Amino acid sequence: MLKHDADYVFYELTRSICPRCRRVIDAQVLLRDNKVYMRKRCPACGPFEALVYGDAQAYVANGKYNKPGTIPLAYGTGVERGCPHDCGLCPDHQQHACLGIIEVNSVCNMDCPLCFSTAGPGFSLTLEEVEAMLDDFVRTEGTPEVIQFSGGEPTIHPQIIDFVKAAQARGIRFVMINTNGKRIARDDNFVEQLAEVKPAFYFQFDGFERTTSLRLRGEVEIVGERIRALDRLAAAGLHVTLVPAIERGVNDHELGRIVDFAVTHPAVRGINFQPAFHSGRHPGHDPMQRITIPDILRGVESQTAGRFVASDFIPVPCCFPTCNAVTYAFVDGDQVTPLPRIVNVYEYLDYITNRVVPDFSLEIRGALEGLWSSSSVAGSQKSLEQLSISCQACGLPDATTIGDLADHMLMIMVQDFMDPWTFNQKNLMKCCKEFLLPGGKQIPFCAYNVVGYREQARAQLEAMEPARRSARAEGRRFVPTPITFTFPDARP
Repeated sequence: MLKHDADYVFYELTRSICPRCRRVIDAQVLLRDNKVYMRKRCPACGPFEALVYGDAQAYVANGKYNKPGTIPLAYGTGVERGCPHDCGLCPDHQQHACLGIIEVNSVCNMDCPLCFSTAGPGFSLTLEEVEAMLDDFVRTEGTPEVIQFSGGEPTIHPQIIDFVKAAQARGIRFVMINTNGKRIARDDNFVEQLAEVKPAFYFQFDGFERTTSLRLRGEVEIVGERIRALDRLAAAGLHVTLVPAIERGVNDHELGRIVDFAVTHPAVRGINFQPAFHSGRHPGHDPMQRITIPDILRGVESQTAGRFVASDFIPVPCCFPTCNAVTYAFVDGDQVTPLPRIVNVYEYLDYITNRVVPDFSLEIRGALEGLWSSSSVAGSQKSLEQLSISCQACGLPDATTIGDLADHMLMIMVQDFMDPWTFNQKNLMKCCKEFLLPGGKQIPFCAYNVVGYREQARAQLEAMEPARRSARAEGRRFVPTPITFTFPDARP
């Protein structure tokens, strides 16, 4: 018999979890047929394999744009059990929180088949709780860049306007509300209140077809309501980032239509395409056929007739660079000019060779590095100031004021979150998007939704709800019990 080569390249060894029992186990990252796979074996549940990334060449190339992390001002936990069971953040974590998320409630006015938070009746935070969590965020970050109020559906929380004001009072630079838009489409008084405090919106928008709405959101007639909400926000001078969850075979053919809509709608400052990750409540799926970042980039290219191409998108180096890709474009009527076609952005992100283009100032380099960061949100003051600096050097049409520039800029990001099949401890340790909890803990997004943190936090937050209701009825201040976590010895 003759020896033969394997049909894959063993790229690296990392740590992951078992998709069934959540035990921490070794995992191999493999390159095969120009795709990236994760293979692992649980001693109790057997072997698993999943598609991680649809372009192995890009996966390997983008790794060199990893950059040094920024150390937070304070940690929430120590190192005891090891990653991923010490989240809080612990001193082993390799990045600060670019973006903080507070789930202000668990209830929702929809019942989506695809819902990572498994929304439903449970808890509703008080203003005192949210203020304490914001104070902890300021304690660890100094001046936090971005806070998102999420849920459930946060717009149906009776104090959501107070939450926005509380964040703004603490100097948080960009305050967002994650929403499905239902209340905005129906409640005139609420839109007036929003216009006064001017948050930005992370707006659920999966596409235009009835089958898309039914498969992902469990409803058929929601597109008209979504567009009505966007029109009302535009009339109030408010801005959104569209957030389409993209599932293979469901709405991946609608990418171009979503981009075209974003280019023309006055409320839209960005799109954040999110490959569907299968955690929480979700339909059945084949982990070997999941949609990945390169699939979406190729789809955008083919469906926009080259208005955007895959090479316009740059890895985001503040988290692990294969977790997202982003581009900015200058929009002037029908003319769309992606910024990377004017500036060789890779020259500014190359932290390995530390090359500097001689005809660009350090100020412009800093602006571009800031743009390609998870804390740079479409339409934010930070992103507009950086774009203004960049555009002066790029020769784009003159936008004399920050406001004028905002009317011409569009951000498109693709953000891939890990699920139990694709969970990679290396990526987790660089995560910069954190859930904030009572007691000061900050849990990385993918750990919170995959490892078991969400279930434990949800149970404790729900257990506090009778005391919250009692405090509200009696006009007392509610002091929550800090959230704590316990994990069995789940290592092989």
